[in-house]
Amino acid sequence: MGRIPQHFIDELIARTDIIEVIGSRVQLKRAGREYKACCPFHDEKTPSFTVSADKQFYHCFGCGAHGTALGFVMEYDHLGFVEAVEDLAARAGLEVPREGGSAAPSQPHDEVYVALERAALFFRQSLGGEPKAREYLSKRGLTQEIVQRFGIGFAPARWDALLDRYGTTDDEQQVLLRAGLIIERQPDAGRGASPGFYDRFRDRVMFPIRDTRGRTIGFGGRVLDGSEPKYLNSPETELFHKGRELYGLFECRQATRSIQRLLVVEGYMDVVSLHQAGITYAVATLGTATTPEHLQRIFRLVGEVVFCFDGDRAGRAAAWRALENAVGEVKQGRQVRFLFLPEGHDPDTLVQEEGAEAFEARLASALPLSDYLIRELSARSDPTSVDGRAKLVELARPLIRRIPSDVYRELLVAQLAETVRMAPARLAELLQSGEQAPASRVEPPRFGRAPRPAAGPVTGRGNLVRQAISLLVHHPAAGSGVGDVEALARVDRPGVPLLVELLAQLREDPPASTAGLLERWRDRPDYGPLSRLAAGECLVPDAEAAAAEVRSAIERLVAEDALVRLQALQEKAGQAPLTPEEKAELQALIRARAQSTRAVPAK
Repeated sequence: MGRIPQHFIDELIARTDIIEVIGSRVQLKRAGREYKACCPFHDEKTPSFTVSADKQFYHCFGCGAHGTALGFVMEYDHLGFVEAVEDLAARAGLEVPREGGSAAPSQPHDEVYVALERAALFFRQSLGGEPKAREYLSKRGLTQEIVQRFGIGFAPARWDALLDRYGTTDDEQQVLLRAGLIIERQPDAGRGASPGFYDRFRDRVMFPIRDTRGRTIGFGGRVLDGSEPKYLNSPETELFHKGRELYGLFECRQATRSIQRLLVVEGYMDVVSLHQAGITYAVATLGTATTPEHLQRIFRLVGEVVFCFDGDRAGRAAAWRALENAVGEVKQGRQVRFLFLPEGHDPDTLVQEEGAEAFEARLASALPLSDYLIRELSARSDPTSVDGRAKLVELARPLIRRIPSDVYRELLVAQLAETVRMAPARLAELLQSGEQAPASRVEPPRFGRAPRPAAGPVTGRGNLVRQAISLLVHHPAAGSGVGDVEALARVDRPGVPLLVELLAQLREDPPASTAGLLERWRDRPDYGPLSRLAAGECLVPDAEAAAAEVRSAIERLVAEDALVRLQALQEKAGQAPLTPEEKAELQALIRARAQSTRAVPAK
């Protein structure tokens, strides 16, 4: 199934009224040009949740939650992006198209869901007739109640058990193939024709994987003996994507309406055993490392996640991969911790041995991300020596730079500074500048452009680039009134590439609202900074005034950049001969500066 085209998202946002969407779920009261309510995402008595009809954007001044109508549906209803789009499209009477086709074919899509539900039923029924599978589950300590709650079943030890039941025609076989339930046999050499299909899952205990609506989208199968692979998952299909799904999330939401945190473990049996013990907030990744998509999904539900891993080498490697992805999602209000179990134990065996209360007591001592990061990097270096501390800083640099929260990043730098015995302010400066630490300062280049910080999110008050971007976010129509930005594209300053791209996009196809602009950036790293700007206040009243302000900011940026270049060339000319090209550039810059100076009226 193809991606949903951006032009459809634009149309959907333009035809969606955020007041109606949120008002159908939360009681809104008019307050001037906006609407207010008690925030649905945190407990409060005084309303701090505002919804702007002009921007089609909501923001809570209490907890910081903010977004578009699409983002609200994802957050409030715990839906994925595609599901939220389908929900809003149904409300607007629109059919969701896909790239590569005019619209998503509803019937074939439904057929895959039906095939998976039939397979889940077949596996559950097969479990009742297989004593060795029931005995295996009993030995693992699972009750009949928990087996039923998770829909655990059994795939018979035949090559065609599922095919005989639900794949007797060519059309049925094609649906089973799309669902990942059967495999096409490879043609024999010389014959050319394929001899048919066979069941993917055979002689395995089957764990159905469900989406947030409880629909089966895939399976995980475990062998009963020591053969390999021990676990076999469904392949990637139009419904099942391992990098997004979390096993047990549906059951978790069914068991607890208000989930406070999620415990991420590694295996199906770990999740089932923890739920049986009463730890109903456990989920698992599906045979893959924790991805940014997993984390984004988790943090749409809860503010805290604890990763629980075995204490062996594989567990530590999996924990570090989780940390590498987690640093990019750490923000205010989010907590990431790591729990390592005793050697030889996994969550399944440990919770059955010591019980839920003792297991949860271990959770209380789980390492915060900052502690784990410093502990792990310290083990890879030698903090007792100068060289070791320098290595520790260099190892930490790329991870710290990926942290989007200024507050969390500053606190982590302060903690790291204690370990490497440096002043926090100096360490922060070194990490930002790219200099090595704690070795002697690297001399900057004497000629050419003055060095600038690496491009990244625009921060800080009084920043011209940030001001211009903020104005465009609040007044997207202003982009069409800015004019040529060719000179701006040559300015070497953080955030300028984003500003240039925004202007190009807004000139070509301006969206109707702030929400429309933001949805074009949802899958981009700049979505977070842009949405935070949208949550702020804008004192410029309309698009015309905003365009004038943006033009003024661009003129100042171009002028400041020209002055920096002029000074660099003049400095070089005093110490070494300039090339003919540099001479011509210097003369042009001098003439341009003289003309701009004459153009300024005398006071």
